[in-house]
Amino acid sequence: MNTRTRVLWATTALVGGIFAAGAASAQSTGTIATEETTLSDVVILGNRGPATTDGTIVAETVAKTRSSITQEFISTQTPGQTILQTLNLVPGLNFTNSDPYGSSGGNVRLRGFDGNRVSLTFDGVPLNDTGNYAIYTNQQLDPELIERASVNQGTTDVDSPTASATGGTINYTTSRPRSEPGVQLTTGLGEFNYGRVFLRADTGEFGPWGTTAFVSGSYTNYDKFKGPGELEKRQFNARLYQNLGDGDFASLAFHWNRNRNNFYNNFNTLANLASGTFGENDIACFRPTPVNGTVQNEGSQSQRVLADGSLATGSCTNYHGLRINPSDTGNIRGNFSYGLTDNLRLTLDPSFQYVMANGGGFTTISERDDRLDQAGGNTGGLGVDLNGDGDVIDTVGIYTPSNTNTRRYGLTGSLIWDINDSHRVRAAYTVDYGRHRQTGEATFFTPDSEPLSVYGGKEGWGVEDRRVFGRDGSFYRSRDRFSIALLNQIALEYVGNFMNDMVTVNIGARAPFFERDLNQYCFSQNGSTTVRCTTETPVSTLANGNVTFASTGGTQWIAPYAATLKYDDILPNVGIVVRPFEGHSLYASYAKGFSAPRTDNLYRPVRTAGGGLSFAEVQPETTDSYDIGYRIRQSNFIASAAGWYTQYDNRIVSSLELDPSSEFFNLFVDRNVGAVEQWGVDAQVGWEATDTLAFYASASYNNSELQEDLALSATTFLPTAGKSLVETPEWTFAGRVDWQATPNLSLGLQAKYVDDRFSTDVNDEVFPSYTVADFDARYDLTDTFNIRGAYVQLNVTNIFDEEYLGNISTGNNATTIDVDPGPGVVNRNGSPRTGSLGAPRTAVISLGMQF
Repeated sequence: MNTRTRVLWATTALVGGIFAAGAASAQSTGTIATEETTLSDVVILGNRGPATTDGTIVAETVAKTRSSITQEFISTQTPGQTILQTLNLVPGLNFTNSDPYGSSGGNVRLRGFDGNRVSLTFDGVPLNDTGNYAIYTNQQLDPELIERASVNQGTTDVDSPTASATGGTINYTTSRPRSEPGVQLTTGLGEFNYGRVFLRADTGEFGPWGTTAFVSGSYTNYDKFKGPGELEKRQFNARLYQNLGDGDFASLAFHWNRNRNNFYNNFNTLANLASGTFGENDIACFRPTPVNGTVQNEGSQSQRVLADGSLATGSCTNYHGLRINPSDTGNIRGNFSYGLTDNLRLTLDPSFQYVMANGGGFTTISERDDRLDQAGGNTGGLGVDLNGDGDVIDTVGIYTPSNTNTRRYGLTGSLIWDINDSHRVRAAYTVDYGRHRQTGEATFFTPDSEPLSVYGGKEGWGVEDRRVFGRDGSFYRSRDRFSIALLNQIALEYVGNFMNDMVTVNIGARAPFFERDLNQYCFSQNGSTTVRCTTETPVSTLANGNVTFASTGGTQWIAPYAATLKYDDILPNVGIVVRPFEGHSLYASYAKGFSAPRTDNLYRPVRTAGGGLSFAEVQPETTDSYDIGYRIRQSNFIASAAGWYTQYDNRIVSSLELDPSSEFFNLFVDRNVGAVEQWGVDAQVGWEATDTLAFYASASYNNSELQEDLALSATTFLPTAGKSLVETPEWTFAGRVDWQATPNLSLGLQAKYVDDRFSTDVNDEVFPSYTVADFDARYDLTDTFNIRGAYVQLNVTNIFDEEYLGNISTGNNATTIDVDPGPGVVNRNGSPRTGSLGAPRTAVISLGMQF
């Protein structure tokens, strides 16, 4: 018995009127309602061609480039895997996973745009961080619950609730509760002590209105494949769904995800790759025993137990127990669609999100630091005894997590008016209100150098009574600020059919209004992100309002401040589809993208001569994206190809700092590289050769060119003009074969080739290409055990054990270069870039059943 049932769909008309068969991959309920086909227009096993071949490709009909996958394909992948990795076969997208099971995050590139510039939504709810727009791929929905996932390459939907989608959108939707009661159980065991269990219970229809619901939970735990430490993930989900008839419905869903992860040491250069030797985090670290009257320095005298078991003296900064990434994230999502009249529909998508997370941290501080004793230069023998030895002459290590706590409220609503069968108008409104609290409440360690709480001294989450208190009762903070990121957006869209449904036109625009409220509670170094959180009294106040402290010399500090910045634009989004004959369509689209400055980027003010504060350095990024494509849909064949061009202005590059000794470790550091021109081709094809054999292939070409040199000073420039974007492969190829070998046994083999990638803006270092192949096999056990949907599945990722570097910590230059554009020579030293080691061959076996 084949448990992967293929469902072939076809429309009775060329495209079923103005509505698209691929609508479920859209972002909001309003967009789905605008695009979807009415039920009466759909037949099963028709002769117009399949809507999907084994779930790897879906027949899209919208006037933009989009690729989608379904649960049929998702279920073949490693249980618990992040949906971003599962999407990695689609054209235009390149995802580099940080470990074999997906719980350690990864890096997204979509047509050359990094994840901070790609909108990720979950049932229409925006997931990008409100502070830096980052995507946290390890915090996504359990794959068993994902009905469908899609990628809009380069464009957004007209009502997209995003502040950052200059590069496109990625969206996935939750499956509905089942109409029959039942339980689904999946368990898995794999290499690196991998263990996972997933349990889902469906109520079936109950009550007088046929309400349905499900609840689910999962638990995952495994060791890092490289170095000491482990990763643990717990997730809970629930959904309540009410069919109201005539296409009306209401839905309420809940999601909670808890991660407790140790970071990998990703400080690996090309030389490490060539030699096969890679850095690891320390197994243990023992700080010196406090002794009264003698100096202990935990930054230089701690005993380290290295990954190979050898000993070294130094700091505990590389101890794996401090290189952690705890997160607690959740959301509540509502979806509502109701026909007010026969031709007027209201949709509403309210949401609430909660985030508590940090990236660990270790800092040493002197017991006579002025932030503790407020002594103004440490005169008079003041200080605070931090290690309890009775003196104040030591340097002590403390746990300094950068906590981020977010409460985010959202609503997207649409009014959809069907003027007649061929013309539709939609008006949409979006509000996205994020309260973003960023703190760094330091605490002490346990005797074995573990944090007393992963959240330090965070109120309500950590150990507040073990904060590092100063003489005046204040406590040491590495940062302390509060931000509000607000988006108000209106959108209009017209969809029309012409020439007997041969031509469909979409004309839309959205007008976002962004507001960023900044509240900095620490002193800020002028023109820098460096802060000094202190209650000490400044020794002087300058004429421009800046202050200085006795312990920091002439460094100027801006006193705590509040500021509000606003941005707005009008962003057109238009497209056309032409269907010259049955099964063929030509489309073209244009969309303008806009990325408001990241909230985190704005905390770098400069004091002006008049005493005010300037935040002018960070400007919005914009894109103008054009696509033209062709689609074919035949009885057993789906194919699409698109050529595209993007003009990208005022681009800012953010790269992850992976050096544990840096104060910016695990944070993004901004570098501006000006305008970029990009063009390329994305293509994919799915072919059901027989009832038991299916093929999928995709290919992408990306040509990018930076238009300007980067100014380093008034007379020196980084020679970036004419260079290509970092971490962006020119070519990618992917493919998959599905074979139903017997009625019970199905086999799959897939592979992806990623071309060379530049690691620096001047393209003076190249990370080599790689190919990773995965294998999966499932055997149906329904008849064997007489249990519905029982199966055993084997997944082997990176089956040929390719060794490669995945995520790249990009930079300006890797070698020494001349940065003087004139006849003179001004050398700029370079630094070889680093990357994360790709996961080795990994096998996991899972058992699933329904009852």
